[in-house]
Amino acid sequence: MVLVSSFHDFLAMILLAIDTSGPAGSIALAQCASTECIVLETYPLEGGNFSAQLVPEIAALLTRQAIDKKNIDAFAVVSGPGSFTGLRVGLAAVKGLAEILEKPVVAVSLLEAVAYQTKSQGRVVAMLDAGRRQAFVGEYEVMGQTATCKKEHLVLWEELAALAKGGVITASDKSIAAFLREANIPFTECERPRADAIARIGWRRLQAGITSDVAELEANYIRRTDAEILLQGK
Repeated sequence: MVLVSSFHDFLAMILLAIDTSGPAGSIALAQCASTECIVLETYPLEGGNFSAQLVPEIAALLTRQAIDKKNIDAFAVVSGPGSFTGLRVGLAAVKGLAEILEKPVVAVSLLEAVAYQTKSQGRVVAMLDAGRRQAFVGEYEVMGQTATCKKEHLVLWEELAALAKGGVITASDKSIAAFLREANIPFTECERPRADAIARIGWRRLQAGITSDVAELEANYIRRTDAEILLQGK
C-alpha cells in the first residue's frame, strides 16, 4: 500500500474499474469529483474468456464515452479472492496500463465490496462461495464509509455458524445463501458487486491518499493453488 503525498491531484478524475474475479466480470468508467463519483457506464464481461475480451472492451468503452486512454487518471481493480486465471488477467491489464500511463492503482477486495452492500455499520461478515463446500470470509468493522479488515480467510461451510455472533452476515452467492438459509443462520442476501461498486470504493481510497505499488501488486487468492499444494506435498 502506498500513501500518496497529496490527494489534491485526485479531486477531479476519470477512474477505470475492473473486476475479473468471478464467473462473469465487468468494467466501469466513472467521473469523480469531491464527494461524488458518477458512474458513466458499467459493461458486463462474459466469464471464461477474459483474456480475449478485456482490452478490446476497455477500448470500446472509452470510445463510447469519447475518452482517450491518456485521460484516465486512476485505476481500481479487484485483487481477490476469486478465479486464479481471472484475477491474473485483470491485474496484468491494469498493471500494464498503469505503468504505461504512469497512473495510480487501487486494489480492492471483493469481500470488502460485499460488506458494503449491506449498508450496515459495525461488524460485518462477508461471504463468497469458494467451491468445494468452502467459503471465502471477510470480517470487517464498518464505520461510516470506511471498512477496516480484521481478517480474510477460508472456512468450511459447516464452520460458518460460528461466525454469526455479534454482527451482520452477508452473502452474494446463491449457493452460500441457500446453505445459510437451510442452517437457519441469519444473514442478508445481496447482489454480487460489479465494477461500479469497485470504482466507488477506489475513489474513497484515492481521496484518502491510499494507492497500491504497481510493481508489488499481486492477487489475494486466500486459498493456495493446487500447484502450490502439490509442491509442498500436502
